[in-house]
Amino acid sequence: MGYGSVAIALHWLTAVLVVCAYVFGLGGSEQEVYARENDFNRAVHEALGMSVLILAAVRLAWKAAAPSPRLPAIAPWMDRFSKLVQWTLYALLIATPLTAIGGAWLEGHPLTLGVLGSVLPLLPKAPQLGHQLADLHPLLGDVTIWLAGLHAAAALFHHFMLRDDVLFSMLPAAWRRRS
Repeated sequence: MGYGSVAIALHWLTAVLVVCAYVFGLGGSEQEVYARENDFNRAVHEALGMSVLILAAVRLAWKAAAPSPRLPAIAPWMDRFSKLVQWTLYALLIATPLTAIGGAWLEGHPLTLGVLGSVLPLLPKAPQLGHQLADLHPLLGDVTIWLAGLHAAAALFHHFMLRDDVLFSMLPAAWRRRS
């Protein structure tokens, strides 16, 4: 019982990329973010953010193609809350990078992807809207981190308090067999 190896790999790769993108996030004003001395961190952050966006799309496609396994029975309210958190995280994994891309392009900045090059703005310049999206981006990033933390805490609660196999369902099959 548990998710397949592709779903597990996508889950944990997403988690690592989100944390790395968060760590490389610059924050601050437009002038600070686009200051020359921040070019490297911004390029890394933007490449990680694009990777999160692409991975979220792949995960949703995989979820549609390979339905979730039957998981341990939990209280109906927990099941509903779990699904709400899961779909909210998917929405954040898409919305957070899109606010950064939209904000940058509307402010007239290219999307910098390091060695992959830059993507010039594909939207007409609208600085006011760009600033609003750019201001929303770190808030969504914070919400993503907090909600992912709640998600992880719930998995640990299931493991240590409820003593069910919810946590093991997202661990590699070899680890599930050992325990």
